[in-house]
Amino acid sequence: MPLSWIRTQTGATGKRNRGGVEKRAHRTRTTPPMVLACPQPSSGGVYVPIITPFADDGTVATEALERLAGRLIDDGAAGLVALGTAGEGPLLDDGERQAVLEVCARVCSDRGAQLIVGAGSNSTSHTMAAVRALDGTIGLTAVLCLVPYYLRPTQAGIRAHFEAVADASPVPVVIYNIPFRTGIRPSLETLLALAALEGVAGMKHSVGALDEDTQQLLAAAPEDFAILGGDDQHLAALVLLGGSGGITASAHLVTSRWVALADAALDGRVEEAREHQSALLPVAEAGFAEPSPAVFKGVLHRRGEIPTPDVRLPFLPAVAESIDRAEVAAAACG
Repeated sequence: MPLSWIRTQTGATGKRNRGGVEKRAHRTRTTPPMVLACPQPSSGGVYVPIITPFADDGTVATEALERLAGRLIDDGAAGLVALGTAGEGPLLDDGERQAVLEVCARVCSDRGAQLIVGAGSNSTSHTMAAVRALDGTIGLTAVLCLVPYYLRPTQAGIRAHFEAVADASPVPVVIYNIPFRTGIRPSLETLLALAALEGVAGMKHSVGALDEDTQQLLAAAPEDFAILGGDDQHLAALVLLGGSGGITASAHLVTSRWVALADAALDGRVEEAREHQSALLPVAEAGFAEPSPAVFKGVLHRRGEIPTPDVRLPFLPAVAESIDRAEVAAAACG
């Protein structure tokens, strides 16, 4: 199925096309490319890696999840990322993961939003099986797969891993590049090789900075390759340099303001994007003062959006001071 993506407009920055739909001449295989286009330009390219709420008895609170998912999309999110780290996907059992998937798929389908699902592990064969198992999921846009963590494969091993996963997946693959968590940093050469693979439609790029490799990637990646910021504090700058939007955990709070930031950056309205980012920076800093999703859950619970602030071990609930700080920061954004 085609990957419906974020960009239809060309920003005033004169950088990457953002909405490229033409076939890439240098793809490694020859079947037709995915189409990368925004379902609604106002969606702003913000994807929320949705938390998984728990009830008092520790089970998944599916009704609260459904309400939260609907609210995030109604506030302008282009779509949801289910079963990621913020969703505590690795800490759920198979039945819980299926319940979360069904709720998110239904909400996204009903509202015409996009659904990306976190899948796999550092095992290539397990990741291939995980993405195959998602075949037939209603409204599935893409799968999000980590660079293999802990094992520290070679650069060639990273490329071979994603070639195999892309061949196995029923939908496009979005690579999750976060060296801080994986312990391995793909080189620029590897990133560009992955961007050229058919079946690999984008990347969640979370390297903690707009470093030289990030800037080179933004400049040299194919026009129809979606580079999504995973570092919320750098979202405006990354999009203004040619990025496509963000997978933005902080957008659980003041969602519409994050959408406005991305809209402005995608449209090349530099000063407006800068003002939004400046206002939202305290929200991102407060939200990640403790391991995500603890602070976001704490705020959502205080607001009555989820029944408990509970997280699964080895996470611990956020302390009151962290939640207070995040509430103040969000309130200041209006």
